[in-house]
Amino acid sequence: MKHFVGLDISVKTTSLCIVDLEGHIVQERKLATDPDVISAHLVATGLHIERIGLEAGAMSQYLYSGLAKADLPVVCVETRHMKKVLSAQLNKTDRHDARGIAQMMRVGLYRPVHVKSAGSQRLRTVLVARQLLRAKLLDVDNELRGLLRNFGLVVGKVTAREFESRVRELADGDVALMAVIEPLLVVRRVLGEQFSALDDMVVRIARRDEVCRRLMTVPGVGPLVSLTFRAGVDVPARFARSRTVGAHFGMTPRKHQSGETDRMGRISKWGDALVRTALFEAAQVLLTRVKRWCRLKAWAMQVARRRGHKKAIVALARRLGALMHRIWVDGSEFRWDVPRSTAEAPAS
Repeated sequence: MKHFVGLDISVKTTSLCIVDLEGHIVQERKLATDPDVISAHLVATGLHIERIGLEAGAMSQYLYSGLAKADLPVVCVETRHMKKVLSAQLNKTDRHDARGIAQMMRVGLYRPVHVKSAGSQRLRTVLVARQLLRAKLLDVDNELRGLLRNFGLVVGKVTAREFESRVRELADGDVALMAVIEPLLVVRRVLGEQFSALDDMVVRIARRDEVCRRLMTVPGVGPLVSLTFRAGVDVPARFARSRTVGAHFGMTPRKHQSGETDRMGRISKWGDALVRTALFEAAQVLLTRVKRWCRLKAWAMQVARRRGHKKAIVALARRLGALMHRIWVDGSEFRWDVPRSTAEAPAS
């Protein structure tokens, strides 16, 4: 008889529930959050496991990889979809959640998500670390500006290299103030050095990667955007059509239709926020900073005239995602094949 397993994961322990084809509970256990322990237990039961479900989260990739390596039929379920289904329960406990996940596996009421490969996970680690250092560096800069402003000292508009000397110039002579500012400047210097090291690493990885080099032929797409897109998509074959990439990364509008009501909302913002942000930045660069004319920019300019600049950026980011996916799949490069006079002509 077929059996279905639900796993509710926490950092130290995992609640396990096994149900049969009729939905009756066969076994409930609490095991260590270790793929070897869980797979050994499931094999030892001697049951025919049809499907194992777990929720996408911080530990899910680690467990998924271990269970898949043991040739167990594991499925990673989309978090928001699972939350909606499990919210019908009266009491929320790890035990009840494991039961609910097992029943979802039994009836097929789940939405699977793609679990990225080890290579893409490592690339994402570099990107997340770079983003963290960039954010902390900005926080230190803003804090220094705020501290000086309390004493009427304004840093003003300066470059990153001139920032430290400008701060020292303003606080010169105030021993008490320098005693506070000096540690922040030291931290800022270290953060800047480490951020530059990670930034250089991103550039080196992108230039060595054949897919990233082809993606960077698209105007507005540099090493950071290409590497972020590569890590986010991971396996291009999982998208049957290139146009679905935009929806996957939350760049299509929500739709609400009920009875006589039918309206389009803002973009959904589902999926990987890193990829969505990278595509928005690439679209902004293409529309405002790239001087060379192309059909893609001409289309975005027409959208901007009709719908406004912000909506044109969103539409262009969505189209860039589809274009980059198609370049990846086809093994091609971006083609600057339309002169400006032709591109500016209104679409028929």
